[in-house]
Amino acid sequence: MASSGDEAGSGSPGRAGTGAEAAAAAQLDTAEDFEVLEEEEEEEEDDLSELPPLEDVARPPAPPREDAERAGGDAPGAPQEWLDVLGSGLLKKKTLVPGQGVDTRPQKGQDVTIRLKATLEDGTVVEEDPALTFTLGDCDVLQALDLCVQLLEMGETALIVSDAKYCYGTQGRSPDIPPNTPLTLEVELLRAQDAPDLELLSGKEKIQLANRKRERGNHFYQQADYVLAVNSYDIALRIIGSSSKVDFSPEEEAELLDVKVKCLNNLAASQLKLDHYKAALKSCNLVLEHQPGNIKALFRKGKVLAQQGEYREAIPILKAALKLEPSNKTIHAELSKLVKKHADQRNVETEMYRKMLGTPSASSTPRKCKDKLPWSIPWKWLFGATAIALGGVALSVVIAARN
Repeated sequence: MASSGDEAGSGSPGRAGTGAEAAAAAQLDTAEDFEVLEEEEEEEEDDLSELPPLEDVARPPAPPREDAERAGGDAPGAPQEWLDVLGSGLLKKKTLVPGQGVDTRPQKGQDVTIRLKATLEDGTVVEEDPALTFTLGDCDVLQALDLCVQLLEMGETALIVSDAKYCYGTQGRSPDIPPNTPLTLEVELLRAQDAPDLELLSGKEKIQLANRKRERGNHFYQQADYVLAVNSYDIALRIIGSSSKVDFSPEEEAELLDVKVKCLNNLAASQLKLDHYKAALKSCNLVLEHQPGNIKALFRKGKVLAQQGEYREAIPILKAALKLEPSNKTIHAELSKLVKKHADQRNVETEMYRKMLGTPSASSTPRKCKDKLPWSIPWKWLFGATAIALGGVALSVVIAARN
């Protein structure tokens, strides 16, 4: 289980950030409007749960202790050379105090505890935590930490210099970390242990853990990192759906269902942003199985169908949502837009069928000449009749001559 520092809005690096950001993130599943959906890597597979949450990092074997000491100088614990973690120069790690050996490195899925100090390039300290606990590989913290802590040995202290891409990115963290700011992280690995068995968690513990993962997904959504948002929501849903050897109270069961619905709704919003319409439609349908009158799920399902051009199916779904909340301007606007698009689509289809059948449309029918008399005979008919008459006269003359 992660420490209390895991709560969204705690200010720890990589978490949801300030209280204002946490409030904004909560809009995903509590706001009355649907502003978060106003705009959206298509994979062959629509299930995003298999997408890697982070860039993969190689885990090179540690050099023999004597070689490591020689590389950093004669004195034990001397600074080591920089390790380019991703090979791009954007994320580098240097050992300050050696650890207890490569066999003590933590594994993904374990709960790790680190001592952390984060500074800006000018030396300003923006974060200090003597015992930050998180699940390694679950994107609970900055990507720089998730990528580098798995390379630390137990007891090792390392310096990590990270580009903004693996910290707070283009948005920064108000008020102390400006946008596009690289960070220097001093990290000491204190503990690593297996994560708790989900089957043995109490109802309250499972709800708390799932909510932390959901809030982390909300943070990523607000940062416009929709793949990582999907990853966090998917982890939360796996926690909720895991089997249990502990009996839950009816209240706990209801709260777990509420968290599940929120995760599925936000998952659908993220999948919409990624243009994964099939997966988003599945997420919406799962919500509606539990709550047929869930307005957000209805709205998002209508949006998904509209994005696929299925206006005929989308319109009644949005009408159902509007019936549940007649004053919602966003649903009104979306429904009006779809009705117009559907009408345009029908006009195009009608014209196409006319062309296929060779039936000219009313607009393409040539106008009759106003001076053309109703008894006028086309010249081709006149020519034909004249030819037949002359032929008959000639035949009569020939017959008469023979007689």
